Amino acid sequence: MSTETFEFQVEARQLLQLMIHSVYSNKDVFLRELVSNASDALDKLRLAALRDDTLDADVSDPHIEIEIDAAARTLTVRDNGIGMSYDEVGRLIGTIANSGTAKFAQELREAQEEAGAEGLIGQFGVGFYSGFMVADEMTLLTRRAGESQGTRWSSRGEGTYTLARVDDAPQGTTVTLHLKPADADDQLHDYTADRTIRGIVKRYSDFITWPIRLVPKAVDGATADTTDGDGEADTAAEPETLNSMKALWARSRDEVSDDEYHELYKHISHDWREPLETVRLQAEGTFEYQALLFLPSHAPHDLYNQNYQRGVQLYVKRVFIMDDCEALLPSYLRFVKGVVDAADLSLNVSREILQQDRHIKMMQRRLTKKVVSTVKDMMTAAPDRYATFWREFGAVLKEGLLTDSDNRDTLLAVSSFASTHSADEPTTLKSYAERMKDGQDAVYYLTGESRQSIENSPHMEAFRAKGIEVLLLTDPVDEVWVDAVGEFDGKPLRSVAKGEVDLGGEDGEKADGEREKQGEEYAGLLGWMKEQLGEDVKEVRLSSRLTVSPACIVSDAHDLTPALENMYRAMGQEVPRAPRILELNPDHLLVKGLNQAYTEREDRAGLAETAELLHGLAVLAEGGRPKEPGRFVKLVADQLERAL
Repeated sequence: MSTETFEFQVEARQLLQLMIHSVYSNKDVFLRELVSNASDALDKLRLAALRDDTLDADVSDPHIEIEIDAAARTLTVRDNGIGMSYDEVGRLIGTIANSGTAKFAQELREAQEEAGAEGLIGQFGVGFYSGFMVADEMTLLTRRAGESQGTRWSSRGEGTYTLARVDDAPQGTTVTLHLKPADADDQLHDYTADRTIRGIVKRYSDFITWPIRLVPKAVDGATADTTDGDGEADTAAEPETLNSMKALWARSRDEVSDDEYHELYKHISHDWREPLETVRLQAEGTFEYQALLFLPSHAPHDLYNQNYQRGVQLYVKRVFIMDDCEALLPSYLRFVKGVVDAADLSLNVSREILQQDRHIKMMQRRLTKKVVSTVKDMMTAAPDRYATFWREFGAVLKEGLLTDSDNRDTLLAVSSFASTHSADEPTTLKSYAERMKDGQDAVYYLTGESRQSIENSPHMEAFRAKGIEVLLLTDPVDEVWVDAVGEFDGKPLRSVAKGEVDLGGEDGEKADGEREKQGEEYAGLLGWMKEQLGEDVKEVRLSSRLTVSPACIVSDAHDLTPALENMYRAMGQEVPRAPRILELNPDHLLVKGLNQAYTEREDRAGLAETAELLHGLAVLAEGGRPKEPGRFVKLVADQLERAL
């Protein structure tokens, strides 16, 4: 047997050291993760055997075994599942080659609360390495089903690991932990005691559908009993099945505790925290299925990554089929975890078949409505949990406003938005509509990178002066869905930065007369500035939305905003850049002075520079950048010099 030694990647080495030396309030998580991995391996073997009847694999007694050797201080977890090949071990185990490793290491260093640190283990998919919390050496022996040769992997977590090909490996995977020396902490975490292992399995893994057996350690050909301090035998002579193997989704609500539901969620999601909400659904009739879904309490770090593993687990008649069945829920619900167990689907179903199956589409429609209605119920029944949900998942849920016309009205009803009405509490569209002023015919909003930048925008000035509420939309998806939705309850959604603004008021006729008079007064300046700025502007006109700033840039009513243009370009779509409209505040001293200078035919070259400077200031005010920053800076410097 030839053994090779390899070095971990730098990030992986740092991660291992953090896991080995960090302190956790409950180290039991390591066994939950190893058992969960073994269960996944058995699921995969069952599915592989169903799809390939020529697979040379033993599927007669799928199970998980746990074996304790108190004298040697070893704990072994083995399964006879799918196993791994030599290359798979090197890729999946040896290098920790999964995204997020660096971020995991950083967040683990920064985790101040022990419970928060525990939650990172499953979140970043490194559950195998949680074994180093209790072991100073880990050995893995595995053979992939259908292959004749196995692989042995071993490491002390100190920067290197060894890989060797072996000929005598059984099918499946065996993980042996060489436990750290006993200390005072072992009074609470004695992993060489049978009753400790029983308690961990019962608490975390009772629902797993494969038998988890505690195997007594053989000594000199006989079966040894392990005793506790009271002298009573702690292990039966025969293997003892530790879990009930009852599918929680198949049991009535009265038979299952919240703790059991929460542990199922943790097993499925590899999340240490409890779920925010549990959703049960049982469909009967011509097509029967059961669903047990969970809304997480926090968003995973890679929720917006293209390769984010989304979807719930699909079972058919209690047989595992697929781990991340994307067809069961739309993309905007990709954070939902859980299990769907169907009675009438083919066991040999594939992803391609699922996309066309009418039963799957029917399930997706009903599951989607159930999840969205659950969020709606939370708004009134559990406002604190709803607030947590919206903070973590509101941005992704709003994607459904673009893609799910069937549930759009409900999604609008459960959506919350920051607004000028309150600095702390978000508002619903319904609440906004109830507060609309007399004569207000639209729901006003403004998009931007942050609340602060929006509130400081010159576009907000007239609305602030008149006390008209504006929604402050800061998520990238907000740039898109407002145009797709268009209205709420018959009231149009209108950007305060697009088109012309007419806020009306009691003195509307007087205001209209004043604007008409100003229009005549400034007509020459507006036409001249349009000529000077050329293609940089679509139009120059007087503004009814400014009360303090001299100028602002707005889009035409049906034009794309610059942010939306950039978003499309980032997705590889070519979008022509639409020229913007420059609006001037006729009551501002700078604009009045500019108009007077133009009327009196003063230095037109200097006026042209002032007009260019005014346009650049308007661009900066909305968060953009002048077309030629260097020239803009020079113009500002020259103006300051002349003013001194």
